[in-house]
Amino acid sequence: MAKDEKGLTPMMKQFFSMKAQHPDALLLFRCGDFYETYCDDAIEAARILGITLTRRNNGASSGDEMAGFPHHALDTYLPKLIRAGKRVAICDQLEDPKKKREEIKGKKGLSAMDKMVKRGITELVTPGVALSDNVLNYKENNFLASVHFGKGACGISFLDISTGEFLTGEGTFDYVEKLIGNFTPKEVLYDRGRKQDFERYFGTRLCTFEMDDWVFTEQTARQKLLKHFGTKSLKGFGVDHLHNGVVAAGAIMQYLELTQHTHINHITSLSRIEEEKYVRMDRFTIRSLELIAPMQEDGSSLLNVIDRTVTPMGGRMLRRWMVFPLKDVKPINERLDTVDYFFREPDFRACLDDQFHRMGDLERIISKVAVGRVSPREVVQLKTALRAIQPVKTACLYAKNEALQRIGEQMNLCESLRDRIEREIKSDPPQLVAKGDVIASGYNAELDDLRSVRDNGKQYLLEIQEQETRKTGISSLKIGFNNVFGYYLEVRNTFRDKVPSDWIRKQTLAQAERYITPELKEYEAKILGADEKILMLETKLFNELVQDMQEFIPQIQINANLVAHLDCLLSFAAVSEANRYVRPVVDDTEVIDIRQGRHPVIETQLPIGEKYVPNDVRLDSEQQQIMMITGPNMAGKSALLRQTALIVLLAQIGCFVPAESAQVGMVDKIFTRVGASDNISLGESTFMVEMTEASNILNNVTPRSLVLFDELGRGTSTYDGISIAWAIVEYLHEQPRAKARTLFATHYHELNEMEKIFPRICNYNVSVKELDGKVIFLRKLERGGSEHSFGIHVAEIAGMPRSIVKRANTVLKELEADNAQVGSVGKPSVEKLEKSREGMQLSFFQLDDPVLTQIRDEILGLDINNLTPVEALNKLNDIKKIVKG
Repeated sequence: MAKDEKGLTPMMKQFFSMKAQHPDALLLFRCGDFYETYCDDAIEAARILGITLTRRNNGASSGDEMAGFPHHALDTYLPKLIRAGKRVAICDQLEDPKKKREEIKGKKGLSAMDKMVKRGITELVTPGVALSDNVLNYKENNFLASVHFGKGACGISFLDISTGEFLTGEGTFDYVEKLIGNFTPKEVLYDRGRKQDFERYFGTRLCTFEMDDWVFTEQTARQKLLKHFGTKSLKGFGVDHLHNGVVAAGAIMQYLELTQHTHINHITSLSRIEEEKYVRMDRFTIRSLELIAPMQEDGSSLLNVIDRTVTPMGGRMLRRWMVFPLKDVKPINERLDTVDYFFREPDFRACLDDQFHRMGDLERIISKVAVGRVSPREVVQLKTALRAIQPVKTACLYAKNEALQRIGEQMNLCESLRDRIEREIKSDPPQLVAKGDVIASGYNAELDDLRSVRDNGKQYLLEIQEQETRKTGISSLKIGFNNVFGYYLEVRNTFRDKVPSDWIRKQTLAQAERYITPELKEYEAKILGADEKILMLETKLFNELVQDMQEFIPQIQINANLVAHLDCLLSFAAVSEANRYVRPVVDDTEVIDIRQGRHPVIETQLPIGEKYVPNDVRLDSEQQQIMMITGPNMAGKSALLRQTALIVLLAQIGCFVPAESAQVGMVDKIFTRVGASDNISLGESTFMVEMTEASNILNNVTPRSLVLFDELGRGTSTYDGISIAWAIVEYLHEQPRAKARTLFATHYHELNEMEKIFPRICNYNVSVKELDGKVIFLRKLERGGSEHSFGIHVAEIAGMPRSIVKRANTVLKELEADNAQVGSVGKPSVEKLEKSREGMQLSFFQLDDPVLTQIRDEILGLDINNLTPVEALNKLNDIKKIVKG
């Protein structure tokens, strides 16, 4: 948006100088009571915000585009720009326009630029670096990510500046892609020279920002991190050996400096992403299991069902737990023990629930303290939260549960801070310090004296009014105030002859005149001066408190984390009680044995009076490793697969499960290939996506994995599909490194034959019942394979025209008759289908066509094994002549 300065007004010169600092950002330029945008920015802002696009120069066609909104509406419009993926530079007025006018009044020789109010960019807000409550989702982290392409490995780092969470790791491109899918960052940084690599491995769907290559050097990155943490090495954080991860983390610190986020004392540590602790799930699995978000607009996710958290930090932690289930039996059972304790001790549970409702967003409030953006009301909320921690700590210390006792020991009451806020801040202050009445009475003597002058001074003005009324006999006398000449005495014209000679007339109105007196001006100076001094002093005292609060940041962050942990487990207890979940047995065996399991999401969406049909599922490594599940469409095969994975996942995040009983032998990875999808933008068909996802599974599966395949091979021909499905199942059964517990739902009844060949494959079907030509879906899993798909019945239920349903049944009978003759998946008899067409006279492909017959004979007569290239070309030319006639 560079522009020739010739002919520009001083204000537009100032605008373009600010724009040049961040050319890639949309610039909000403060002009009086409005934030204005110009040129290309105005066009973009008008489109996103739905505001009017106009032009400067009173609409002249040569003027620059312009769009704006009132400055007080920033919290309304800024989130819309950020959610649209825009980077926004906020340019504010650094001087009071009124004072500026007074300063330059009477001065000569000043240039137009000297007369301009000084402006500067006070904040650069981006999708990954946001602190405003209106931009952030209170139950979702707002991560900024950074990717570094190293030698042989890829570094990845995540930062949520609103909470101070800072993480790093490194691994293969697949591993980094999985982490990006799990953390769902709002913005990703990378080296601009590696754009092609980034898009190749991570696609183009992410909101990204390119940085210079010097940012992604280890020396620069380490210097940034060591300077911030004030340490001599990164060994204390356990990340010193993660060279690529350190570079990625350092790039984030450089980005914070670029975006002018320098008050970051709440970023107190850099943690390693411990891959070995968590179940691996790729983005396909997270999406198809609908863990975080439903695939349909009117659907529901597992998170929607089990999230009963009370605090925002609890909601954010639960979201993280969902995509990072544990794979260590001990901490899983520790969580289950705590949930069990909540069931057995309702009073303890009620105590925590009551106090958590008082907490607020402790984590983000203390982060605002670090960046100096905390409001008086949020400081009072912090005090309330610290009060609420007292009974929580006490209850945990006396709980008959070791994990809860440890939590109680780690909680810090921060009594000195809590008491200081109590002493210094009023119990119900305004949102902004500039509104005044923030500091409590009795805390500061000077402030109390100034308030006395202000309050008593106004009372004294009333006494002056009464005194002058008595002296002059002007009964309608009153004292008023305006911004032009301050306090005045107003006298109606009927009493004008009674005005004393020493009063000074200042204004004449239609029905009255206004006067001032020396005594009135003296008190005016005291009162107005007191208001200004009070505001300055309150601001100073509040800022001192906020500054001193920073030493409590680490303790309060620990408190927030502990509260979030308890809140998640409390949520598990609440949903388990409401939905009749039971405690699972989680162990190190390779057995998954679920009795009367239910789908946790579907069962909550059924119509009133309808119950979900439960089913048993057992998988192990010795007798029943692979369950081959057949059955018609709509019978419930996909739901059965998903519910098995969801029950396993719930167990391994420490929640009770929807079943009569469940044994879950620890799973290290969950893979799914469920549902049809494509990626048209990358030129990938449904079958290509299907094969890509299947390849990912087979290349990463282990004997401890849980694998779900649903209708594999539908995107190609029947023979190809059966062949691929057979080979995949055989691979999972025969390869020692891939002997995963597997549910394989399929329409290919031919796969039922595998049970006879492979000892750990067992056939099951989701049963149906035919009654009077109709299909009733019983949704019950039974031993043995199914021989029918009932697809035509499903089409009829879906409202397919009756003529099509009738025709489909005719075609089906012909195909089944042909298959019966050849004893397998036979070639359909096209001639018979042609004869059976009803009302269709024209055949587009007739086998008795003499030209086609001649071509067939020519081809059959070829000796392909002894045919030279030249002879082949000649024969092709002969066939071409036959076609042309």
